[in-house]
Amino acid sequence: MSEASAKIAEVSLRRRQLAEFWFYFSQNRGAVIGLVVFILLVLIALAAPLLSPHNPIVQNRDALLVPPIWQEGGRAGYLLGTDAVGRDMLSRLIYGSQYSLFIGVVVVSIALVGGIVIGLLAGFFGGWVDSVIMRVMDVILAFPSLLLALVLVAVLGPGLTNAMIAIAIVYQPHFARLTRAAVMSEMRREYVTAARVSGAGNLRLMFRTILPNCLAPLIVQATLSFSSAVLDSAALGFLGMGAQPPSPEWGTMLAEAREFILRAWWVVTLPGLAILISVLAINLMGDGLRDALDPKLKRS
Repeated sequence: MSEASAKIAEVSLRRRQLAEFWFYFSQNRGAVIGLVVFILLVLIALAAPLLSPHNPIVQNRDALLVPPIWQEGGRAGYLLGTDAVGRDMLSRLIYGSQYSLFIGVVVVSIALVGGIVIGLLAGFFGGWVDSVIMRVMDVILAFPSLLLALVLVAVLGPGLTNAMIAIAIVYQPHFARLTRAAVMSEMRREYVTAARVSGAGNLRLMFRTILPNCLAPLIVQATLSFSSAVLDSAALGFLGMGAQPPSPEWGTMLAEAREFILRAWWVVTLPGLAILISVLAINLMGDGLRDALDPKLKRS
């Protein structure tokens, strides 16, 4: 077969794989809805400067706790009302999506890369390397995730950057254990033996031969960890250990609105709904990815 024919065959195979993936993914209506909501969230975050009617941190002392426009006392200039210092709720929610997506991407990237490297080392070399790495991962998993994140942030200092680092460290064992299990399963395959016999080195075996065949469960785990990262970062922000005021981060907005929960429902309800909808959408999308990528769950 010529090189051109081989490339055509490879492109055709990839198209069939993509079509098969979309077929199984689209069978889950909840996953499709979650994907649509997630895409909207990404578009809102990217277009925040264009969509936001006001500066999210500018205070207007003439518009304190203005209710949403559909409620008595609402103003046309503030569609979703204002908070206790006159900041526009809609603008803060729009800019808050940027924080949530940024946190999710950074946390998952750090945890995924670190977990893959650690899991590859443990699963490939085995022996005492595997024992030492897995015992460390077990110690991390023995602590409640949010409690361990709080301890790490307390050591590193409050702030968004330190909160992301702490959450990434907490999530790393999940990726490490998943990678290790997949690598140990793939090590028994004939193609690994053939690559080893042909003279492939350890690094090539780990990253070029074995790792591509372990990505499906890692993609699903990354999606689910994305939603957990958004939730945990909001929790840290609510406790005052994450993003600091006046940042329009949804958890921080909830913390600032606690004392107004009875007389200004919108300052608490709207950020809570934003967290709920975004986390639910990402989880639904993760379920769809699991159905599409796991051969055991594919329907004939």
